[in-house]
Amino acid sequence: MGAFLDKPKTEKTNEHGAGNGLCYGVSSMQGWRVEMEDAHRAITGLGPDLKDWSFFAVFDGHAGARVSAHCAEHLLESIVKTEEFQKSDVTKGIRSGFLNLDDRMRMLPELASGEDKSGSTAVCALISPRQVFVANCGDSRAVLCRAGQLVFSTQDHKPVLPKEKERIQRAGGSVMIQRVNGSLAVSRALGDYEYKNVEGRGPCEQLVSPEPEVFVHERNDEKDEFLVLACDGVWDVMSNVDLCDYVRSRLLLTDDLESICNQVVDTCLFKGSRDNMSIVLVTFPGAPKPCDEAKSKESDMESVLERRITELVRENLDHVEFPYLIQLLQDEEISNLPPGGGISAKRDFIVNVYERLCPNQLESVLNFDGL
Repeated sequence: MGAFLDKPKTEKTNEHGAGNGLCYGVSSMQGWRVEMEDAHRAITGLGPDLKDWSFFAVFDGHAGARVSAHCAEHLLESIVKTEEFQKSDVTKGIRSGFLNLDDRMRMLPELASGEDKSGSTAVCALISPRQVFVANCGDSRAVLCRAGQLVFSTQDHKPVLPKEKERIQRAGGSVMIQRVNGSLAVSRALGDYEYKNVEGRGPCEQLVSPEPEVFVHERNDEKDEFLVLACDGVWDVMSNVDLCDYVRSRLLLTDDLESICNQVVDTCLFKGSRDNMSIVLVTFPGAPKPCDEAKSKESDMESVLERRITELVRENLDHVEFPYLIQLLQDEEISNLPPGGGISAKRDFIVNVYERLCPNQLESVLNFDGL
């Protein structure tokens, strides 16, 4: 759902920081969507009583950006102020924080009047010195990489899931074309109050539920590498394993987390994502570090790729248009392309080589939508 632009907006909003032994980078891009409806939050040190705790979150809005922006500003406060959180029951505190925020937000004038019908998914992580608490509501997703392997991912809340479909039907709704009442593609979200008005049913029994699933992981300082939170614009075109492999390969080349996040959203754009994209990458002390071997391997691969591009251009008498060049390269077996990213991850490198070799064919680059 939603309208698209003639050309994607590729300008990015970036952020980075460090604290409590963690480092993080953020990248958000509007992409093909007419509006940017994503929001995020990243903070290390949550005040005097929680100075060794950190909070990271991604919010994917739909039907407007009001709810996602409000959640980014207020969800953390809503969680830490709950009675359960104050009594050190973090899991229950997170759940209550989501429900309390959703209840209070309903009273915002533009939402209460029905003028604004927006909603938002939410995926967040509270990281303490010993534990990682991950909460998910909707189809944004979190993945955790430990010792080079994907060890955890949240499950998207889709209307076709048996448990979700049963709740929707009990509330008098239906699931058509994999959507709530044939319209909304997620079965849990904050906001979306037009789906939360069934009398006699509690907030978690409505057509759309604001209840998060909360997961707890004990930290492993030696093996924990990184946590990724991202909206479905990323997951639409990259699997959990692909994204973990890709991020890990980039961490061996650079410790610039903003740059890695930018590379992820660019790669997803070139893989065909049509949605807004936001990603938060959090690294633990055990994350891979840049090394000369990986840099040399990447350089050798780029040399091979550049040589092959040059050969293909010359074989076509310097008249090969960019989309055709990309098609030729996709059919090649080029070793050591970034795992999980493939040829899409080297799009900018290919453009630079092509523009140098074919300065009269630049229009074909500008008119090329993606890989």
